[in-house]
Order: sequence, then structure tokens, then C-alpha cells
Amino acid sequence: MNRERTASARVTSSPGYSFVIRSPAVHTPSGVCTIVIDKCDTNVYASDMKRARKGDGKVAIGYLRVSTEDQRLGPEAQRDAIATWAARAGVTVAAWFTDAGVSGGADVADRPALVAALQALREHRAGVLAVAKRDRIARDVVIAGLVDRAVTEAGACVVSADGCGNGQEAADAFMRTILDGAAQYERALIRQRTRAALAAKRARGERAGAVPFGYRLADDGARLVPEPDEKRVIARVRELRAAGRSLRGIVADLAGSGLVGRTRRPLGLTQVARIAESAA
Repeated sequence: MNRERTASARVTSSPGYSFVIRSPAVHTPSGVCTIVIDKCDTNVYASDMKRARKGDGKVAIGYLRVSTEDQRLGPEAQRDAIATWAARAGVTVAAWFTDAGVSGGADVADRPALVAALQALREHRAGVLAVAKRDRIARDVVIAGLVDRAVTEAGACVVSADGCGNGQEAADAFMRTILDGAAQYERALIRQRTRAALAAKRARGERAGAVPFGYRLADDGARLVPEPDEKRVIARVRELRAAGRSLRGIVADLAGSGLVGRTRRPLGLTQVARIAESAA
């Protein structure tokens, strides 16, 4: 874990949402600092002490998110929607970032593509973070607000290709609040339906719930059997952790060794931290 001299602060956005942020006491001009959340050491985008100059409204960064819960709006459809809006508005999309298999309730630190998109706003001096729909930012009102704040501090604004909630007037801000609340409510309904479906599976004697990393579901739909590839990842994480490697170092080692996660993508910092904790 980073041992630099740090400044600490506790941030409480609303009841039930509290977390600790520790960042280097001296911020860098680029606004990149170290934030420690839930014991995970990771580089994420954070604004420096001064708000960035207003970005170019004709330059945008495209952000796509495909949820683990609701995949009705796939990445191709999202990209097409943003591209159509950009062409109509005369905006150039300088870069694209996609978080695949990421829940709308996931924290910003658990979305590597969103972190990169926020940093790209400053790198490209872009004035717009473009999304297909407002709920691609988040299905949680607190997280949506945090992203809005980070985008504003980068000198940009969030624009939805569907036109809902865009603008800087009081009515526009009110509409965004309604949209964020509706997205959170819809996510709660999805989770409620999921719980009902899992209960029905249990009633039929089938396994319900997530399959732990390192295992797969047997053909009978009830038993867990070891998954050799994932077991190798776990063994490597344990080996490196025992040797004193940092979580960031383990992530880099796994990627360099070609060891990937269940989705066949490189493991992220949060995933490695969970594996390390379960192996402790």
C-alpha cells in the first residue's frame, strides 16, 4: 500500500453512504492522486485543488456501460446513439471507454473505464462526457452525483444522447434528479425480481447465488466443482501476496502472465483484492 504522506477526510454524502478518502498531501497538476477505498490501493481520477478550465464543448469523451443486471442497451447501441448525437451536434468524440459487466450501483473506483474517461476529459480538454442515457452513469443517486461533480471539476458536463436531463438551468438539474431516482428505483426492482428468481431455484433444489471464483457449476446445476484456470489465478495471487507484492503489483503480474478472470479479461484491482482477502 502507498506509504506517502497523506491527508485524510471522511465524506458522508447521505445516511448509509460514508467512506474514507486518503490522498497525497500535495496534489499533482494533472489531478491524479491515490485514493484508498475499502482497503484497495488504486490510482483513480481526482480533481486537484483548482477546478480545470472549461473544456471545449465541441470535443467529447464517450462512455459506455453494460450492466450485469440489465443488458437491454448493448455497447453497439450505446455507441451508435452517441455517434448520432455527436454528428447532429457537430461534436467530435475524441475517445471511447467501455465498462463491461459493471452494475449501475458499482462505485466509481470499481469502474476502470469511467476512471479513464474522467481523466481523458482533461487530457483532451473535452467539454462533454457523452452517454447514451443518463442511467449509463449510474443507477444510484449518490454515485451519479459524485460523477457529475467530478465531470464539472474537469471543466465539462454530462450529456445524454437521448436529450433527457441535458442543460444547466434549474429545471434541467431537477430533471436529472428525477432520472437518477427513477434509475435507482428500477435497479431495486431488478434486484427484487432476481431475488424472487433465486428463491424459486432454491425451491427446486437448484443452486442459487453467485459461483465463487475458483469454481464452476456442475452439470447437475447444484454442485460446485473446481475450475482449474481460476485456481491457478488464486494460487498465483497467494504466492505474490506472501512474497510481499502490492495489490497493484499483483494486477500487473497477472496481466503480464496472461492470467485472466472469468470474463477472459485482465483482473482489476478490486477483484484481486477480493481474491487476496479470501485467500488470507
